[in-house]
Amino acid sequence: MSLIKRMRDITVATLNEHLERSEDPVRLIDQYLAAQREQLHQSEKLYQQCVSHAASLRQQYLTALETKEKREHQAMLALKAGEEHIARIVLQEKLQAEEKSEQYRELYDQAKQSILDLDEELQQLKADYKEVADKRSYYLARMESARLQQRLHARASSFAHDATPRMFGRLEERVSDMELNARSLRDVRRMSRESYYASSNPAVDAEMEALRNKLKQEG
Repeated sequence: MSLIKRMRDITVATLNEHLERSEDPVRLIDQYLAAQREQLHQSEKLYQQCVSHAASLRQQYLTALETKEKREHQAMLALKAGEEHIARIVLQEKLQAEEKSEQYRELYDQAKQSILDLDEELQQLKADYKEVADKRSYYLARMESARLQQRLHARASSFAHDATPRMFGRLEERVSDMELNARSLRDVRRMSRESYYASSNPAVDAEMEALRNKLKQEG
C-alpha cells in the first residue's frame, strides 16, 4: 500500500469518526476539504517530480543505448581496418554502455509504473474530494431546511392552537351580555310605562273631566 493511499484511508477514517461526534459537521467537512486540497497540491507536485525524473531516466537510457550502438559500429570499423586492439577497447565501452542502458531502462520502467500508480491515486483523491464536497452541499441544504422548519414550528407554537375559538367564545359571551342588558332595560322601561298609564292620578283625572265638559259645551 502506497503512502498516499494509506494517508487517504487514515484521513477518511478520521473524518468519519469525528463526524459522529461533531456538533458542527459542515465546519468539520470544510476543515477536511482544506486538508484534502493541500494533500492534492502536494501529490500533484510529487507527480510532476516523478514525471520529470522519469523523463531524465528515459534520456539517460536512450543516450546509453545510442552509445552502445555507436561503439559497436566503431568496433566494426576498427576490426575492418585491422586494428583489433582498438576494436577490443571499443567493444569494452560498448558492453559498459549496454549495461548502463539496461540499468536505466529498468529504472525508467519502474518510474513509468510509479507514475501510473500515482496518477490512479490522484484521480481517487480528486474523486473523494468531489464526493465530500457534494455531500457538504447536500448536508448544508438539509441543515438549512431543518433550521427553517424549526423557525416555522417555533413561530406556530407561539400561537395557541385554540386561540381563535377562545377569542370568539369570549366575544360571544360579551355580545350575549350586551343583548341581555338591552333586553332587561327595555323590559324595565315598558313596565314603567305600563305602570305609569295604569296608575290613577287625581289631577290628571280632573283635567280629563274638564276637557270632556268643554268639548260637550262646544257641541
